[in-house]
Amino acid sequence: MQLQNGSAHQEPAPAEVPISVVQFAPETDPAANLTTLREHVRRAAEAGARVVITPEYSMYAVTRLDERVVAIAEPLDGPFTSGLSALAAEFGVYLVAGVVERPSPGATRISNTLVAHGPDGARVAVYRKVHLYDAFGHKESDVVEAGPLVAPATFTVDGVIFGMQTCFDLRFPEGCRRVAAAGAQVLLLPAQWIPGPAKVDQWTTLLRARAIENTIYVAAADQCAPRGAGASMIVDPAGSVLAELGDEPGVLTATVDPAHVARVRTANPSLALRRFEVIERVSPEPVAE
Repeated sequence: MQLQNGSAHQEPAPAEVPISVVQFAPETDPAANLTTLREHVRRAAEAGARVVITPEYSMYAVTRLDERVVAIAEPLDGPFTSGLSALAAEFGVYLVAGVVERPSPGATRISNTLVAHGPDGARVAVYRKVHLYDAFGHKESDVVEAGPLVAPATFTVDGVIFGMQTCFDLRFPEGCRRVAAAGAQVLLLPAQWIPGPAKVDQWTTLLRARAIENTIYVAAADQCAPRGAGASMIVDPAGSVLAELGDEPGVLTATVDPAHVARVRTANPSLALRRFEVIERVSPEPVAE
């Protein structure tokens, strides 16, 4: 029987993709952090994850950024990211982690960078944090160079598009909207969400809001105590929490279903109905000291 309307050449529908979120407390020893990550990635792979997300500053974490972070920074072909590449290849997963990148030899500031490696160990995406944490008494911009305003960093796994943002970016809905408008069905958000009054409530509210308003999955990997608030979670496109952690180390796993994204977007076509585009600002306005 002859198939009509070119159906013989239709692309296969995107598959469901299991993803895992890792929550742990990075220290100031990158090699030790890599060893800790290996155990978490192993657990995620055993749970069936195709994509594994680990926190912001997985390479090196302190409560307040200073010259120590500049001293420890590496280029993207340095020992830590090479170790991440090896982990992705060893366990056959896409691995996303936050690293302290030295953008150029002799640089006096670092880049707060997310790097994604594929199951063959190759680098598939890089995102440098755009919105720096100059809030709540912190001044990330003293030692971190803001990422360039470029097209959203995305990569595709089994037909599903994943985009990336970092921690404080969560408070800027237009940045997450750009990721969704670029085609992402999943937003990956590594963080070191600093603990404080009402911070966990703000974190969980914002994660669900970004999922609902963009009709995408949100997978957030936070550091846990003492330098992070924990509460890592995976949220579906309608804002339902599929899995979450408290403030202890652990691994969450849930399945991303592109058919569910399509159903939610059919019922609530907010992306298609929007009337405004996101326009980049060259630089933020100065904040009074």
